[in-house]
Amino acid sequence: MKKLQNLYKEAYSGLSTSAWLLSMVMFVNRAGTMVMPFMTLYLTTALGYTIGKAGWVMACFGCGAVCGGWLGGKLTDKFGFYFIQLFALIGGGLMFFVIGQLTEFSHICIASFVLASVNEAFRPANSSAITHYSTVENRTRSFALNRLAINVGWAFGGALGGLIASKNYHLLFWIDGTTNILAAVFLYFALAPSKNKATQKVAEPKPDFVRSAYTDKNYLIYIFCVFLYAFTFFQLFTTQPVFFKTDFHLSESYIGILMALNGLVITAFEMVVVHSIDGKRNTLRYISIGSALLGLSYLIFNFFPGGFFIALISTLICVAGEIFSLPFMNSHAMNRTNVHNRGQYAGLFTMAWAVAQVLGPATGSQIAYNFGFTAMWWVMGGLFLVTALGFRLLERREAREQLLVK
Repeated sequence: MKKLQNLYKEAYSGLSTSAWLLSMVMFVNRAGTMVMPFMTLYLTTALGYTIGKAGWVMACFGCGAVCGGWLGGKLTDKFGFYFIQLFALIGGGLMFFVIGQLTEFSHICIASFVLASVNEAFRPANSSAITHYSTVENRTRSFALNRLAINVGWAFGGALGGLIASKNYHLLFWIDGTTNILAAVFLYFALAPSKNKATQKVAEPKPDFVRSAYTDKNYLIYIFCVFLYAFTFFQLFTTQPVFFKTDFHLSESYIGILMALNGLVITAFEMVVVHSIDGKRNTLRYISIGSALLGLSYLIFNFFPGGFFIALISTLICVAGEIFSLPFMNSHAMNRTNVHNRGQYAGLFTMAWAVAQVLGPATGSQIAYNFGFTAMWWVMGGLFLVTALGFRLLERREAREQLLVK
């Protein structure tokens, strides 16, 4: 028992105070994430939109997220991660207040695009900040800590959001906006402005040549693999719950239990697992293993009869895949950067996820609608396995290049 306690203690030790504070900012922000999980329901139920119009609004969110990822990366390299995080949190909070008052379809579409653009600008800035406040040795754990804050915040916000949505949808916008601004206030007082770009530049003088993310071939291959991963990963939150309901005949409460279990297992074990394996293999190896496990969690649906037990097994395999892959994705990307191009690399990473968030659910739902869920799981599970192979081949490619450099 004492050995286990020491393992947990080691997993959470050695991280900078700033990394912990950034995770607290993320927790406050994500604890108020109540609008997006219920946005489609709000549009169709409270405003009386058709599902088609609601889909267009969500598409505007997706397009805004892509623009925000690019813009956030660009501005982070120009002005520093501190101010961009502050701007994104305050701006996003104000936009939540605005969009909650709108009823016209065109106005909501425009506001959704602006909201997503501002909100997503936060991500590359936040990734740059985590990288700045971590070392190569504890970078993956720093990102895992941030992911832990996201999971706990999502669990809290999602549960509370469901209760509030049943009473008054408009309260969701006020709470989401308020937590955004509270996170900004916490960031302002917890992390001094002296930690911004100016301090970074002194610590790391600009070299004669700064590599661009858009000309880094290995990174572009990596981003394509990340896109494929995210494209299939988003089925977990869109088509899979529908599949559990229609084909496995699970009630909403059972589906909620599976979602909660995902977050709880990650919260309990991810930091310890990452601490135990980090640095022992190339990060791409772990991402490849995680991708293969996620593919298996999809393909299992086509081999066994439906029911809660199979859904539970799939969820546990899925969690294992997430733990092996997601914490290492950010750290692998950021380890290729320096302070002068970090925002650009993080922005491209954010854009890959944003594009996948637009295309993945739409493609998965169309395959399921036209050809059935069995076909969809073959496609998405197979795509995860192809992605796993892509990460493995990239690992070999990078290893060969390192040998040539030596």
